[in-house]
Amino acid sequence: MNQSFLYTALSLTAYSPPGLLNYVFFVLCLLLDPHLHKPMYTFLLHLALNGIVGSCAVCPKVMQSLLSRDPFMSYGGCLLQVLFVNVYGSCAYAILAVMAYDRYISICKPLQYHTIITPGRVRVLLAAAYLFPVGLTASQVYLTSRLPLCRFAVNKMFCDNLVVVKLACFSRDLDNVYGLFIVCSLVLFPFVCVLLSYMQILSVSWRASKASQRKALSTCAPHLIIFINFSTIILYSVLYNRRDSVSVLGNFLNSTLFALLPPLFHPLVYGLRTKEIQRSIQKLLLAAPPRLGPAPPHLRVAPVDRSPHPASRRPGS
Repeated sequence: MNQSFLYTALSLTAYSPPGLLNYVFFVLCLLLDPHLHKPMYTFLLHLALNGIVGSCAVCPKVMQSLLSRDPFMSYGGCLLQVLFVNVYGSCAYAILAVMAYDRYISICKPLQYHTIITPGRVRVLLAAAYLFPVGLTASQVYLTSRLPLCRFAVNKMFCDNLVVVKLACFSRDLDNVYGLFIVCSLVLFPFVCVLLSYMQILSVSWRASKASQRKALSTCAPHLIIFINFSTIILYSVLYNRRDSVSVLGNFLNSTLFALLPPLFHPLVYGLRTKEIQRSIQKLLLAAPPRLGPAPPHLRVAPVDRSPHPASRRPGS
């Protein structure tokens, strides 16, 4: 990796551990509060866990390179990072599409919600949100690994598939066609699903009362904010990576927007916009820690002696 670029990235890379801690604390809130054990928060839990995977795939290697001044990475390590970065991005988009479907059923078919969104259906949706992206991206990384390399400089904070393909001596039509199929399956299709879901939600909410509209807005606003943010980041990343000439600043923005901004931004959005999560965070922060060991001496209560005191006995008794 370009060392000057790594020095430029030093300031913002420092925010990656707080971002990871944001995700970990958010996951603990969702796991420890039984009131949040609902389908909506189950999907949100998996979105946060997927964010931890993305942060762990990128941040440790970047920080190691910065601290050790070692800008080198093995080819196998680069391909492994490509796999986890692609899994992170595609699974996040798939989970966001599943969450949009959940919101659509909740608002447009509230009486049938518990009949449609059953625990079994939740497991099926999550399995699809993981298996299809993992299978497709793993196949893409395998095809990329078979390309011979003529260049070895990656001018980014992390490896992604298109950057590695640009290092190859030539490109194959199969890789290009499969890459287009990946974009349509893992980006375009979820985007259309979310768009259709919100069109139905908007149509139903438009005919509802003001109170129902406010409730629908408060329910959908966090998801919509995160979806727009993530879609903008992915669109910028795809378009920028296809440019022949890249700048240090452009690479810096592309890398940090994709890898470092979501861990900081997404937990804050749901934490600030969802009342149930706010209450869970308050309970977790304000809960008294368990007392370990015996109580302090000044808090001990002496046992009461109920036998008659010798001075109080009558003479001759």
